[in-house]
Amino acid sequence: MYFLQPATSYKSLGYQAYETIRDAIITLNLEPGQMVMEVELAEQLGISRTPIREAFQMLVNEQLLQVLPQRTKKISLISDVKVKESSFVRFSLESSAFQLVAEQWDANQPRYTAAEQQLQLLLKQQQEAAERQDVLAFLKLDEQFHQLILKLAGNETLLEVVYHMRGHLNRYRYLAMKEFQLTKKLVQEHSELLRTLISGDALAAKQQLEAHLNKLDDDIPQLQKKYPAYFQD
Repeated sequence: MYFLQPATSYKSLGYQAYETIRDAIITLNLEPGQMVMEVELAEQLGISRTPIREAFQMLVNEQLLQVLPQRTKKISLISDVKVKESSFVRFSLESSAFQLVAEQWDANQPRYTAAEQQLQLLLKQQQEAAERQDVLAFLKLDEQFHQLILKLAGNETLLEVVYHMRGHLNRYRYLAMKEFQLTKKLVQEHSELLRTLISGDALAAKQQLEAHLNKLDDDIPQLQKKYPAYFQD
């Protein structure tokens, strides 16, 4: 598993390991149902087993890792119930934030001018990733787009909650993006959302976000059929 790279930052080793392993789970480098061992991951990251143990506990709490008898661990299977629940919670949280940002958007304030420039750049990069069919890059840019808008709402607790509850949803979304071609429509939806935020139309922002996020019912059965080993019965 060569996706794991030693990380250096102000964060604790345990949290760095958690983020690295979590990213590997979301991008299916660690596949649903795969067994994982502390010693193997510790060797790859070049750290002791203690931070790996801390990371595992955070992943268990997030239900991305399952503890089996004899304390063995395996990557949790994808639960369509959990995906739908996460999607519902995501929309509930983000819609409130998007409406607030639309209501408060002021093109005369530097923070909004800077945000618009950053968001436009992300849209351009998303378009390029879609043209390359680069799913990993697109998913990361998608996350950055939504996160930047959430930051404008000025609620750090919201950012933290959304981050931790989207693991299950993003793993499913990564699989869906790999299976179904990335299209310009996804970028267009983001572009329309940005225009609506700038216009100050809070209700339209909520409606567009709902249409943008809630597209699970048609895709889940197709993915379950093609990847039965990835999903819970």
